[in-house]
Amino acid sequence: MEKNLEFPDLLRLIDERSIAFRAAVAAAPSLDAQVPTCPEWTLFDLVKHLGGGDRFWAAIVVAGPADAPPAEATAARAALEVPREREALPAWLAASTQLLLSALREAGPEGGCWTWWPASQSPQTSGAVARHRAQETAVHTYDVRLTGGAPQPLPVELALDGVEEFLFTVCGTPSAWPHKPTAFDFHASEGRSWRLTVDGDGARATRIPAPTAATGEDLDAAGASVHGTASELVLYLYDRIRADSLHVDGDAGLLDLLRAWEPEEK
Repeated sequence: MEKNLEFPDLLRLIDERSIAFRAAVAAAPSLDAQVPTCPEWTLFDLVKHLGGGDRFWAAIVVAGPADAPPAEATAARAALEVPREREALPAWLAASTQLLLSALREAGPEGGCWTWWPASQSPQTSGAVARHRAQETAVHTYDVRLTGGAPQPLPVELALDGVEEFLFTVCGTPSAWPHKPTAFDFHASEGRSWRLTVDGDGARATRIPAPTAATGEDLDAAGASVHGTASELVLYLYDRIRADSLHVDGDAGLLDLLRAWEPEEK
């Protein structure tokens, strides 16, 4: 079974996607352009969100194990000032990313820190922060490119890790599923598959064997199965594309229930 991305790979991908993000921002016609996938935000808002997020998480990683984010980091994020001059933005974004990468390198993959996902399947470590920030940076790079009219899929290695990261971090919870127990299967055309099981014990994800032409797929085992490229699956999970952009077997209405579910504890 394929391994998760290693810590150095995650740091490399954060850096690569951040560079791509900055290039897409520089090529955009206007910082006032509305971001189609984040309709309440302009491109400037998105820049502030990603750069501010890098700085926020850098401070969290540096602070180490905690029950809450550092008060200084929260205050700094609320008072964040971002240069409005387009020529100054790339340097500010690059500095933001380097703060995050430096903090992650110093802490190492096992360094403990606060995260918003204590009840999920992902650990409260700097390694898990790196894994999540790689996905956030990749998805927001897609957002910027879409705003500029030239969207591109996520890199395959990052997208394959991204499906599992989302299921483990965002979906994993001990809160009871308020509907009939079921399972959701996600099949990447690159040959990797996952199952999200939801029942009275909450939601938990695991890798499963990918269906083949010989074995097919047991549709009775999952209430709904979603098929697409790894990039499409990540973009669907992050609500960037609709389910009807993918191939869905089983009860597609269950996906609406999953999307609407707000567990009491995360």
